[in-house]
Amino acid sequence: MTISDPIHTPEQAFSRLAFNCADHPAARDAVPMSQFTGAMSTLASSVSVVTAALDGERHGRTVTAMLSLSAEPPAVLVSITRDSDLAAMIDKAGKFSLSILADDQRAVADAFAGWGPADRFEGWSAWPSGQPRLEGAVASFDCALAGTIVLDTHILYAGIVLHTASYPDRTPLLWHQRRYAGVDVE
Repeated sequence: MTISDPIHTPEQAFSRLAFNCADHPAARDAVPMSQFTGAMSTLASSVSVVTAALDGERHGRTVTAMLSLSAEPPAVLVSITRDSDLAAMIDKAGKFSLSILADDQRAVADAFAGWGPADRFEGWSAWPSGQPRLEGAVASFDCALAGTIVLDTHILYAGIVLHTASYPDRTPLLWHQRRYAGVDVE
C-alpha cells in the first residue's frame, strides 16, 4: 500500500491511495480469472455511464461498478480502467458525472461500451460544473473528485455529489449473466 501526497492543481485537490493486489502473497492462490468473471456474472448490477469533460473534450464509459459511498457528505464511488482516456480526464478535470441508465437507454449503454456511434454525447446537456448530463436517466449525479484508490488495473474514484436529478418512476437497466436485463417495478 502506498499513500501519495495530495494532488493539487488549480481545479482539484485530492489524495491518491494505491494498492497492488498482484504483489499480495494470496494472489498466487487466487482462482483463475475465467472462474472469477463467471461467478461475478451472476451478480445483477445497474448499468451506468461515467463521464468527464474539460476544455471541450469529453470522455465516458459504461460501468456496472458503482456504489453509494456515504450519505454525509453525499458521495459515490466508481471504478474505471486505469489506463483509459476517461481516467486521465477525471484526474485532470477533478470532477465527473454519473448517470444510472433507464431500461430504454440500452443504445446509450452500447455506445459508451464502444459498440455504438462515434458521437456518443448527442443530446446530452451539462451540469453547472460543465460535466455532461444525460437527460432521462433514472438518476444522475454531478460530482467533485474527493479521492482515488489505485488497484492494479483500475482506479476507484470517490466523488462528492454536488447536484442530482432523479426519475424514480423510470425502470432501471440491469446487467446480468453478460446481457441486459430489466426489472419489474410495481
